[in-house]
Amino acid sequence: MNILEVQHLRISDANTSEILVSDSSFSLKQGSCLAIVGESGSGKSLTCRALMRLNRPWLLQSGDIRFKGEDIMALSPKEMRKRRGKYLYMIVQNGMRAFDPSCVVGVHARETLAQHFNWSKKDIEDKMIQAMKSVMLNNPMDTLNKFPHELSGGMLQRLMIALALVLEPEIILADEPTTALDTISQFEVIEQLVLLRERSGCSMILVSHDLGIVNKIADEVVVMRDGAIVESGHVPTIFTEAQHSYTNYLVSSRLALGSRYKKIMEERVMLASR
Repeated sequence: MNILEVQHLRISDANTSEILVSDSSFSLKQGSCLAIVGESGSGKSLTCRALMRLNRPWLLQSGDIRFKGEDIMALSPKEMRKRRGKYLYMIVQNGMRAFDPSCVVGVHARETLAQHFNWSKKDIEDKMIQAMKSVMLNNPMDTLNKFPHELSGGMLQRLMIALALVLEPEIILADEPTTALDTISQFEVIEQLVLLRERSGCSMILVSHDLGIVNKIADEVVVMRDGAIVESGHVPTIFTEAQHSYTNYLVSSRLALGSRYKKIMEERVMLASR
């Protein structure tokens, strides 16, 4: 069963008349993870934000987006706000942009949860503390009382994942969730995303240029280039039997980088042992 169906999505710039995403169609199965991959400027993030209707006003979108059969495109802005968070939740690329810099992060968490649940302040606090501990955020009360700039990128990403655990959304859209992080933080956030899927049973759309992460998390993949889908299918099939030359280029580039990284690490181990 498909929880999300996208048909003929088109995004254009009203100022320049440039078509940024042309006639994209794909679906997301209940409980599965769909990855959208491609190089920078391929239309991945635009597509992701279009599903949430969060693109800039001058970026016009058309087509059919259905969440559990409901036409997302036909909802009023007020109705759409009710769907965001509780039903459709987005983890953005740069955690700093997800929070109001003038408030401590706990304010964002409380306001988001109060919008969707009739919980007391203590209930909200207790649930957030429990969720934050589960994603390895120590001293949760201290963290909630800090401003965004006082927390690292990895902590902000894990805080967004903790909030998702409390909200229990049906679809999580993770837009390049590890791009702004160091290697160790990337690993930690990916592990938390895997655990999030296991705990909540949610469906997920992962936007990424990192095929290693895609291979670890996703079930199916959509390959985008210059605003168009050039290939799609199950992850193992795309990685081993890709039909499009661009997909083969992405896969071979990833293998080359992986081999180079492995060689560098082996050299470092040898030097360290001397």
